[in-house]
Amino acid sequence: MNDYFKALIDADREPIVICSAEHIIVYMNPTAVKRYEKRGGAELVEKSIFDCHNPRSREIILSVIESFRENPALDRVYTYSKTWDGADSDVYIVALRDKAGNLIGYYEKHESRKHETHGEGEL
Repeated sequence: MNDYFKALIDADREPIVICSAEHIIVYMNPTAVKRYEKRGGAELVEKSIFDCHNPRSREIILSVIESFRENPALDRVYTYSKTWDGADSDVYIVALRDKAGNLIGYYEKHESRKHETHGEGEL
C-alpha cells in the first residue's frame, strides 16, 4: 500500500509536509518542495521543521502537538490562512497515529479556497 499512499500524497495539488513526532521532516510532496524552494526545498527533508519556521510558528506547532498528545480524539487543528499564488489557503496540522492511537507524527495540510475551473485534463 505504500506506493498507493505516496502516489496519493504526490498527486495532491497543495503542499504536504510530513513530520515525525520528533519534528523531523520525513517527506514533502512535489508541490511542497516547489512551494518551499526558497527555504531549501527537498533539502529540508531529514531536518527539523523548526529550521524553516520563525519562533511564533514554533510555539504554535509545539502547542498543537502537545494538544494531540493530551487528547487522542483530536486529529486536526486549524493554524492560519495565507494567500499563495493568488489563492487563499487554510492551513491545518493533522495528527498521524498508529493503530493504538499513539502519535507518530503530523503533517501540514493546505486547503485552497480557490474555485476550480474546467481546463485541460479536467472533465
